[in-house]
Amino acid sequence: MSDTTTVSRSPIREVWSTFVANRAALLGLTLLVLIIFAAIFGPILYPTDPFDMVWAPFSPPGQQGFILGTDYLGRDLFAMLLNGARVSLLIGAAAALVSVLIGVTLGAVAGYFGGVVEEVLMRFTEFFQVLPTLLFSMVIVALFGASLPMITLAIGIVSWTAVARITRAEFLRLKEFEFVLASRALGATRFKLIFQVILPNAAPPIIVQSALMVGSAILFEAGLSFLGLTDPNVVSWGQIIGSNRQYILDAGYTVTIPGLAIFVTVLSISLVGDGLNDALNPKLRPK
Repeated sequence: MSDTTTVSRSPIREVWSTFVANRAALLGLTLLVLIIFAAIFGPILYPTDPFDMVWAPFSPPGQQGFILGTDYLGRDLFAMLLNGARVSLLIGAAAALVSVLIGVTLGAVAGYFGGVVEEVLMRFTEFFQVLPTLLFSMVIVALFGASLPMITLAIGIVSWTAVARITRAEFLRLKEFEFVLASRALGATRFKLIFQVILPNAAPPIIVQSALMVGSAILFEAGLSFLGLTDPNVVSWGQIIGSNRQYILDAGYTVTIPGLAIFVTVLSISLVGDGLNDALNPKLRPK
């Protein structure tokens, strides 16, 4: 009998194989790739200015060659949807990045140092956690203007608490592990211990939460736009809904179609996030 040798796969391959074995996650990834492709190349393949009044208002989908019809000003809804995808996805990703930067920094410092530092930072986190997030973001946008950078910053500022708590919990769990104690004994600085030793090992749940926050930020932007707190010179899915909200009973498709786009995008991101959660959890990987 010949000895059988076990070839160990790289962690990335193990994560990928677990992810693709999840059909729901693979479906979500496929949908998300298609949406991103449409956002990047859609305006190039369908070069219609989303602000041009191309036909009579409220032309239903399919009439006069307009795939999704026109809105209350006679603008091509399909062109608006394609151009709005870029803005909505960009706001979602940028706002999630802001939230992750704030949350990881505060959570890592609180979890590593503990004591008074942890107490102060966690009380600060709880203060933001009990604030009505939509109202707080509305105040920020109303005070500093409804520009895209300010909307993104407002969403990021009110959404970081979950990341901070997850990061703190992971640091509290990992900081007494042997590999951390060994690095400390070898003279590693606090900065190196936090960001080069502990944080990479605490990354999986943070990555999952970050992915889910992109979808939450897209929904948040849609909510602000529905209330009129958006940049009127930029097309986003939320802005399309907000500008046509008065006509929802007369031409429901002008609100339903961008609403479906948001629903499908957030659903695909959630499926990918769930798939990442399973793939990055060693206990759920196939033996």
